[in-house]
Amino acid sequence: MPLKETLDAAIKQAMLAKDKVRLTALRSLKSQIMLAETAEGAQGAALTPDAELKLLNKAAKQRRDAAAIYKEQFRSDLEGNELAELAVIEEYLPQQLTEADLVERLVHIIQRVGAQGPSDLGKVMGVAARELSGQADGKMISQVVSNLLNNTNQ
Repeated sequence: MPLKETLDAAIKQAMLAKDKVRLTALRSLKSQIMLAETAEGAQGAALTPDAELKLLNKAAKQRRDAAAIYKEQFRSDLEGNELAELAVIEEYLPQQLTEADLVERLVHIIQRVGAQGPSDLGKVMGVAARELSGQADGKMISQVVSNLLNNTNQ
């Protein structure tokens, strides 16, 4: 079932449950999907599962970034809203890799591409971003790859 239809059903449930935070997050996702479908060049076609995943990742990243900013500004009320919406969005994302699993997968990628040190960061990141899309945050992937490549020189 396409994400848009799943969201429609979830919106109805959130309305019946009078869950305002969940309803806000779901409506935001549906709005982003509709904007992507009607964007110039999209020709009104439904989004591919890959495009839906990118959209969900973007929405989750926006909520994480906003929550971090609110935390820095000591606005725990707004931070709580963003984190609650993030939790709703994460229900529709694939299961995220644990840090141990991420390190293991990245070690295999580094060995496969033959990376020797920090100068090969771009080569590893290209493969890692493609293979781990939606399974881990890009910032976390970058940090782990950097740590792994910096430790290979020692």
